Amino acid sequence: MKKLIISFALVMTAFLGAYAQKFALVDMDYILRNVPSYEMANEQLNQVSQRWEREVTELSKEAETMYKNYQSEMIFLTDDQKKAREEELVAKEKEVTDLRYKYFGPEGELFKKRQSLMKPIQEDVYNAVKAVSEEKGYQVIFDRASSQSIVFASPKIDVSNEVLAKLGYSK
Repeated sequence: MKKLIISFALVMTAFLGAYAQKFALVDMDYILRNVPSYEMANEQLNQVSQRWEREVTELSKEAETMYKNYQSEMIFLTDDQKKAREEELVAKEKEVTDLRYKYFGPEGELFKKRQSLMKPIQEDVYNAVKAVSEEKGYQVIFDRASSQSIVFASPKIDVSNEVLAKLGYSK
């Protein structure tokens, strides 16, 4: 009987502890769409990315043209000339690969540019979410945009507009 009462007390304590926690949702996509500096940073990243992609494409076309010329002239070339042309082709292909990696690689220029432009915005949003959480007493705030496991959530617990207001963009 004593074990039953203790078990019941533990279950009730766990239930009351879980009930006392407050949580909320934010929609980061919605928040970021309503932050003008995020849209400007995205546009700037797109322009830089397109410029670099054109540069890589032009270099790649040069390499392709060199290869086609080599194929058409191959029967007229001596072995030494063939070897020299093949080395030029390999060097050009390596140049294309290196340039692509320099701009778009995991530690490339685009990654660094994205970090430099987005990090301040993400920090501002994080600080605004944290401030709303502290003001309202939320223990947890979930991002409904990145969580695919949230099937339904009441709009009453969505604090996205409060976060936007903290950032200075009232909706």
